[in-house]
Amino acid sequence: MPFDSKDHGPNPWVVDIEDLTKKNTNFRTAKWTGKHLQMTVMSIPVGGEVGLEKHGHIDQFLRIEQGTARVMMGPEKDQFELDQTVEDDWAIFIPAGTWHNIVNTGEEDLKLYSIYSPAEHPAGTIHETYQDAMEDEHDHE
Repeated sequence: MPFDSKDHGPNPWVVDIEDLTKKNTNFRTAKWTGKHLQMTVMSIPVGGEVGLEKHGHIDQFLRIEQGTARVMMGPEKDQFELDQTVEDDWAIFIPAGTWHNIVNTGEEDLKLYSIYSPAEHPAGTIHETYQDAMEDEHDHE
């Protein structure tokens, strides 16, 4: 079945999240946006990155479904207290106000999903590329 780019929130929804995440080819696709929570899927090309960012009032959870990445987090843009390699099945918890970046260090597209609380992106957001996402960003320091 082809990838469905529809945002299913705020309606009840059940999904095979691993299959959904691996089928996504967009840099970011919002798949469920509710009142207090949002889930997006991401595909980061080899050598690509999520981009250095900080969400002031948003906690974030990410799970790697495919690939290998370097995760960096810290209190300042240039002060990472955490610098770790992750791969399939690893979870990443990012507290609000923490600078972070994720870089694809593997040999295949990095596939992950992200849960924001509260929602970070407008419902239905689709960024086909990293460049599209950077042009559309609104709150990142």
